[in-house]
Amino acid sequence: MDKSWKERMLRLVATPSLLTIYLAFLLFPLYWMAITSLKNNSELFVLPPKWILTKPVFGHYIKLLSESAFLIYYRNSLIVSLSTTLLTLLLAIMAGYAFSRFRFPYKGFAMLTIMSTQMLPVVSLLIALYAMYKSYGLLNTHLGLVIALTTSALPFSIMMMKVFFDNIPISLEEAAKMDGVSRTGILFRIVMPLSKPGIFAVGIYSFIMSWDDLLYSLTLITKDALRTLNPGISIRYMGEVAYDWANIMTVCVASTIPIMLLFLFFQKYMVSGMTAGAVKE
Repeated sequence: MDKSWKERMLRLVATPSLLTIYLAFLLFPLYWMAITSLKNNSELFVLPPKWILTKPVFGHYIKLLSESAFLIYYRNSLIVSLSTTLLTLLLAIMAGYAFSRFRFPYKGFAMLTIMSTQMLPVVSLLIALYAMYKSYGLLNTHLGLVIALTTSALPFSIMMMKVFFDNIPISLEEAAKMDGVSRTGILFRIVMPLSKPGIFAVGIYSFIMSWDDLLYSLTLITKDALRTLNPGISIRYMGEVAYDWANIMTVCVASTIPIMLLFLFFQKYMVSGMTAGAVKE
């Protein structure tokens, strides 16, 4: 009895302690990035480093928000990310529903082919993609970047939507057919409302993937006025010899705000969407 009580107490203390250490390990880079953006450059190289911020300096944020280039990059990233998310959702819902409900020749092979594209590294596609975009006049256009990012996000998105549609009983659709509802009406009025967690999960995944993209946007966009945030940061704010670390951390903090807001407001849908279909009855 005494041994059992000691084991329960050990688990009661050890589990929260380990979780706290693990959480601190994950959050420390974000904490250091945030306090670095609120320091003067003269304080960044002091030894021993100042782990706790006592006098925050907001001059870097004021300077950043007054720069038109940063605001242009930010706007471009929002346009590209939102456009990619909407296009990915539209195509993934249609394709996922088709793979879930319709029978057609080589269905399994088609799904395998779509998923196999995820095995190719982005770098291996860039040269051919650049040549093709140059031929069709899609270089230095947001449309071309949105198409590239959408094709990159689609395979996983289609698979996720198919899993959600597979878990919706076909009897609901059969009942709607008997009431005279068309196939399109069944999809938009019955199936999609029941798949909200999956739709939110796919939307968040697409937005994060496009917001964090560097290689596609750095290769396909060369005009400064059309650049998105990540290549803009790497080209404008990071020098070859010296770095203004406080300014760079300020830009990084500002660039993480949309992602933090997404997780703050939609984490419930994200978790339920990612775990859907993991266990089937």
